[in-house]
Amino acid sequence: MLETGCAGHHTFPRRNQLISGLAVGVVVVEAARRSGSLITARFALEQGREVFAVPGSPLDPRAEGSNDLLRQGATLVTEAADVITVVRPILGETIAAAAEEPDAAPLPAVEPAGDERARIVALLGPTPVPIDDLIRLSGSSPAAVRVVLLELAGRLERHGGALASLVYHPTGRLLSS
Repeated sequence: MLETGCAGHHTFPRRNQLISGLAVGVVVVEAARRSGSLITARFALEQGREVFAVPGSPLDPRAEGSNDLLRQGATLVTEAADVITVVRPILGETIAAAAEEPDAAPLPAVEPAGDERARIVALLGPTPVPIDDLIRLSGSSPAAVRVVLLELAGRLERHGGALASLVYHPTGRLLSS
């Protein structure tokens, strides 16, 4: 703590050590090469906890740390069941079966109507917008919004906190696909 009583930057490693010590394991979803998430993963290993990592694109610097964890032996996670499979024997059968993902039939394909697609795209701009707001303001289903965002690949930038924005050329024009 600083003299003012506020937590300083140097307190994060200590906090991360406490978090990893209280957990059965830690899941690293995205971590750059020098990330606080990697500090937490290192503490977890030192404390005998499980370390899980979600793979990311090898071209994305925000995924370098999590990809390195996988190369070093972290458990690969692509769905919740991957974590449950590892921690269930540690915790016993205390994890509810409802926490597992159902083996349901695939969801039907959603094809947004032209006007629906236009409403969703019109809500996007250079300023990041919460995806929940796109769903609410467009009046579209979450599946329809996801389809439109996938169609905008290359012209869409995803930000942390479930935000998305359109990518514009320095001249101010929207990038074309």
